[in-house]
Amino acid sequence: MRLSILAIALALLCASCGHAPEEAARPAGTALSIPTPLGLPPVPVPSDNPITVEAVALGRRLFYDPKLSVNDSIACASCHNPLLGFSDGRRTSSGVEGKFGKRNAPTVLNSAYARIQFWDGRAATLEEQAAGPIANPIEMNQKHDVCVTKLQADPAYAAGFAKVFGPGPITIKRVQMAVASFERTVLSGNSPFDRYQFAGDKSALSPAAMRGLEIFQDKNKGNCATCHTIEQKYALFFDGKFHNIGVGVDAEGELTDLGRYEQTKVDSDKGAFKTPTLRNVARSAPYMHDGSLKTLRAVVDYYAGGGNSNPWLDKDMKSLNLSGQERDDLVAFLESLTGEPPKEAGPPSTR
Repeated sequence: MRLSILAIALALLCASCGHAPEEAARPAGTALSIPTPLGLPPVPVPSDNPITVEAVALGRRLFYDPKLSVNDSIACASCHNPLLGFSDGRRTSSGVEGKFGKRNAPTVLNSAYARIQFWDGRAATLEEQAAGPIANPIEMNQKHDVCVTKLQADPAYAAGFAKVFGPGPITIKRVQMAVASFERTVLSGNSPFDRYQFAGDKSALSPAAMRGLEIFQDKNKGNCATCHTIEQKYALFFDGKFHNIGVGVDAEGELTDLGRYEQTKVDSDKGAFKTPTLRNVARSAPYMHDGSLKTLRAVVDYYAGGGNSNPWLDKDMKSLNLSGQERDDLVAFLESLTGEPPKEAGPPSTR
């Protein structure tokens, strides 16, 4: 009896503070099984945020809504545009009032598979990642309590959140869960590479792309697959690790961005950034964490040169003896990683 009374008291306390009990935050509605395109494994889904049709629809609306920003000018999709491979085509992204950050916007495509989020890994989950840009002063610059107050004042959102999460106020946690649910459905696979590698269609790749694949996997040639991994039944093209590849070194040889070190304070993490996926890479220029390389050929040439020397350069970075033809072949292979765009991932209909 005492436990029941305590549980009721805690629930009332949470409600009075504007927070729903944890167990009430699980999305309800029609369970959704996320279909995975050829070349991708099943999508990992946390037990406390099951995928439902209603949660995905709500998250999709939030993703495209500039109301999440302080002056209603910036949406998640402003930096993660579906027409630009869910990136933004800029060297670094523009936030509210034209403020620019120092890092390139990574694609949202297939981010459901990343065990850690952002270039420096400062978010452990998609849910945690979803809240960061809202409050970031150079992105959306809106305090979380202000954000949820604005959403609560919108009758459509009030009804939408109640439909997904049940009675109770809108909270930033519920915003995070809805956006993350949508992002888990933003998948792209079934590329020419996938059809060649996993469906046995040997006509799917051009001769140049096939040569490029060999170079990509050859440890004595491209050595690319060391970090951009290809498994037996699928390929994510990232290893979930952080590497210093010499990008962002100034004329004096100093790092302009400490990357992962800012989170860990471990010296070996200086200048290290998360390995990005290479899927749809031909559509997400410019490249690297600072957007400093404009083309895929420039990226290949950069790696062939072994990167910029610095005390923390990754041990796998070394000069590559690649001919001009081999570099072209690598580019052809990278272009073969362009897959089908995700379905039902564009701006929702307002009708």
